[in-house]
Amino acid sequence: MSIRSKLFATVALPVLSVSVAVPPAVADNLMKPFEVAQEGGGQSEEELLLQKQRQAEEEAARQAAEQQKAAEEEAARQAAEQQKAAEEEAARQAAEQQKAAEEEAARQAAEQQKAAEEEAARAAAEQQKAAEEEAARAAAEQQKAAEEEAARAAAEQQKAAEEEAARQAAEQQKAADEQKAAEEQQKAAEQQKAAEDEAARQAAEQQKAAEEQQKAAEQAQPGTCVVPKGQDASTACPPEGGKAAEQPATTEEQKAGEQPPVTEEQKAGEQPAPTETAPGTEPQPQTGEGQLVPGTEQPQTGEGQPVPGTEQPQTGEGQPVPGTEQPQTGEGQPVPGTEQPATAEQQPQVQQPVPEVVDTRTEEEKVKIAEDPAATDETVVLPVENGAAVLDSDKDADNAGGNQAREERQKLREELRAKEEDAPAPADDAASQAAITAETPADLTQKIEANLNEKGTRVDEAPVFVVPETTNIVNNTVINNTVINNNTTINNVTNNITEVKVVEQVDNRVILGVGDQIFVRGDDRPRLRHDAEETYYDELPRGRTRETILRPGGYRIVTVYNRYGDILQRSRVDRDGNEYLMIYAPERDEGPRPAITDVGYELPPMRLRIPVSDYIADVSDDPDRDYYEFLAEPPVERVERVYTMDEVRHSARLRDKVRRIDLDTITFPTGSAEVSMSQAKTMRKVAAAMEKVLAKDPGETFFIEGHTDAVGSDRSNLVLSDKRAESVASLLTEVYGIPPENLVTQGYGERFLKVRTEEAEQQNRRVTIRRVTPLVRPVAQR
Repeated sequence: MSIRSKLFATVALPVLSVSVAVPPAVADNLMKPFEVAQEGGGQSEEELLLQKQRQAEEEAARQAAEQQKAAEEEAARQAAEQQKAAEEEAARQAAEQQKAAEEEAARQAAEQQKAAEEEAARAAAEQQKAAEEEAARAAAEQQKAAEEEAARAAAEQQKAAEEEAARQAAEQQKAADEQKAAEEQQKAAEQQKAAEDEAARQAAEQQKAAEEQQKAAEQAQPGTCVVPKGQDASTACPPEGGKAAEQPATTEEQKAGEQPPVTEEQKAGEQPAPTETAPGTEPQPQTGEGQLVPGTEQPQTGEGQPVPGTEQPQTGEGQPVPGTEQPQTGEGQPVPGTEQPATAEQQPQVQQPVPEVVDTRTEEEKVKIAEDPAATDETVVLPVENGAAVLDSDKDADNAGGNQAREERQKLREELRAKEEDAPAPADDAASQAAITAETPADLTQKIEANLNEKGTRVDEAPVFVVPETTNIVNNTVINNTVINNNTTINNVTNNITEVKVVEQVDNRVILGVGDQIFVRGDDRPRLRHDAEETYYDELPRGRTRETILRPGGYRIVTVYNRYGDILQRSRVDRDGNEYLMIYAPERDEGPRPAITDVGYELPPMRLRIPVSDYIADVSDDPDRDYYEFLAEPPVERVERVYTMDEVRHSARLRDKVRRIDLDTITFPTGSAEVSMSQAKTMRKVAAAMEKVLAKDPGETFFIEGHTDAVGSDRSNLVLSDKRAESVASLLTEVYGIPPENLVTQGYGERFLKVRTEEAEQQNRRVTIRRVTPLVRPVAQR
């Protein structure tokens, strides 16, 4: 092989191979040295080829390096662009995915919200439907139960009424038969006794006439013939002509001829025959409210009241049973042996008629006065036919003095109006007691806590309260508006405070006689122990007793009584030790004092300055009234001091300071204290209002008064009215959940009639409720 061929093989071929691998322009540049080498002849071909080869290699290396660098830069640029594009694409995709995800989430949330709303609407519809079905079912069941209960109650009432009617008819028939038999026996005995008396009288007259004839004959002058009474002169005197002279009957003979001689029994002081009655008394028929059973007529004293000391226990609805004297013991009853013997002042007296009240005002005038009582000083009366006075203190004055008392009280009101300006009515309980200069709240709290925590002696049984001792007699009689024995103008009524006597005991009630009036005194302690877990008593100094009642829920009721049973303090203490004062007044002198006295006599006649409809709430007239607002109202005039509960019981003038609710929807049957369930339901709104008042202040006190109509005896009506007040209080506790310690009861019999009539009157058989808290405790204490 030639050198040219070898060079070609060693140099040209690699260059050609490179030319194939590089672009045509580079290949041309590589091929040019070979072409020159072939054409030139200055240098040897080997040197040129080697030179070209080196140049080509260098050029190739340079270009390869540049190419490599350009390729690397291009690759880096492309990689950067791809990275950037990838990142932008990723960001775009991420943004799109985020947007899609948000749209999907929003769509799903909207769908879920819609589904939830649809589900809630469906559930609400189902619940509404179920509630309506349940309500309809419950209403149907209640209606059915009510109808069944009404039917059952009606059947029971009908049955009870029939049984009672049959029993009463049987008793009346039996009583009538017994009375008829007794009358026949008595009549026969009287006829026999009259015959015996007549025979004895004639024998006595004949004997006396004979003695007088003999005596006259011995004293007669000679020739005078004394003709015995009842004989003919021609036969009594000798025919010889002695002068016959008929002796006139002596005074004793005249008396003997007019009436039977006094028997030995009458001389010994025995009473007349059973058919005779004491002067001024009238036997009571068996019918009518609270009347006595035939044969139990009592001699009357004063205002037609039974003689104090004549014991006659009662049965049924306050009706005495003859010959069943029952000495009482136990709670609230006098110690045996305290019965007072009858004295001369207790002997039967002629009953004084109740003074007549003649009201000439028309119905229109009465209505006008009732709408604005402040515009008049006259006695305000209920605008109904025979309507009694609105204020109970005015009723007392009417009963004592009739029209004359009305005129005098009108003059007193005119004088009071002229002397001083009317003070505005209190805006709340605190304003009603603003004039009271009492101890500081700290001192009161200290005394109240001392009564709760004072150390005493535990006793096993409930104490027996005593009857108050006899007190000095004080007669305060008003003449021309001036009081004798002191310088205070009182309530235009005679205030007689005399000794207190036990007239009668009936179960846990005692009828007390004070002067010419009688009062009933009950014992609330059995009712207060309703639902009690434990009750215990502690004897305290000065004759006081502390009663503690533990109730479910951990709270206790603490009451401090004096020796007569008057409430000195009553508090409710909850499980946390919080104390709510219910009743508290400063203790009075614990020496001898009257148990029953009207401190309202010290006050002037009251002037009612609000409409009667705002003062008295009749449930029957306005059953939908807001009784909470009514009960929450303050007293209608200022309260002079804090009074004891006993003073409020016995003073109509004090009770007149607070408004009253007449439960005239409860119309008791004659002679009964029972309340039917249908009538008990009418107390629902009043009970709810009382519950609302107690929720605000558990220390409130409500006073429940019982009343009767004027048919029957005073004694039986007093007991019956007290039972009615107790029946309503028990219903409020057992049916409506009003705590018994917040209720105080008292019966007044026929003393405060709503309609002035002696006949049976449904409106007079009623119960009244008052909120007396501002009268019996300092309002600053709770």
